[in-house]
Amino acid sequence: MNWELFPQFFATGLLTGGVYALVALGLVLVYKSSRIFNFAQGHLMMVGAFIAWWFVENLGLDVWVAFGAAIAATALLGLGVERVALRPLIGQPILATIMMTLALSQVLQGATILLFGASDRALPNLFPLQPVIIGDLRLKLNLVMAFLVAMLGYLSFVVFFRFTKAGLAMRAAAEDHQLAQSVGLSVPRIFGLAWMIAGLVAAIGGVLLASISGLSLVVSLIALKAFAAVLFGGLESVPGAIIGGLTVGVIESLAAGLPADPAIRALNLGEIAPYILLLLVLFVRPDGLFGLKRIERI
Repeated sequence: MNWELFPQFFATGLLTGGVYALVALGLVLVYKSSRIFNFAQGHLMMVGAFIAWWFVENLGLDVWVAFGAAIAATALLGLGVERVALRPLIGQPILATIMMTLALSQVLQGATILLFGASDRALPNLFPLQPVIIGDLRLKLNLVMAFLVAMLGYLSFVVFFRFTKAGLAMRAAAEDHQLAQSVGLSVPRIFGLAWMIAGLVAAIGGVLLASISGLSLVVSLIALKAFAAVLFGGLESVPGAIIGGLTVGVIESLAAGLPADPAIRALNLGEIAPYILLLLVLFVRPDGLFGLKRIERI
């Protein structure tokens, strides 16, 4: 093991995990408000990143303007998905909604190939490329800034849920749909808001990841690591999504970088480490670190 490189890989993993945490936050928001595990979240990320690229390449917009426009477009897409595909399934078995999100993922994949092509694209850099040097650590500035943007997004949602009327309504609906309706809250409207926020978060995560690692259809697969983060932290826990995302990023980075033997490094352990973590969490603690155990009376 290259233990002397431990601080470097730990810091890099922590920064990458911040973006995973933001993606995981979108999954938690949808699950808390509607009890739907959104398997299409990764494809919303991919669509948001491709929309940003299209705005830059075809409309000539500044990259930050394109970023904002892509966020707005993907948020509206999330609202449209909820209205057209998921709202008719309210009251139907949970398996039907799961299958619908899986179908949506394939529809979004096909639409992306049809509209933008399947080739890899280069999204202009959001941040300068020079490294940040802290002692012996040498970090990519774009990764540091992506982490800060992700954490700023998380703090914004904490404020939203604690101090705004819409956020408090979403928290009430997450606890009990019937009780929320009894006090005059519109649960379908809250579902729509949750999916809009999920689209917004997906676009932010997708553009940040695409600006770091390049834009391709593979961006959607990165959400699989966010699934591990969500299950690690707990399906209903916003702080759990953050801790889970950071944990997955650190484990991925350490597994990829620490082995000194080239033969072991060739196994690409960083790619499978999050899923091994996922299996261990499901085996030892199926509800996650901060997940709620619900008791139903029969």
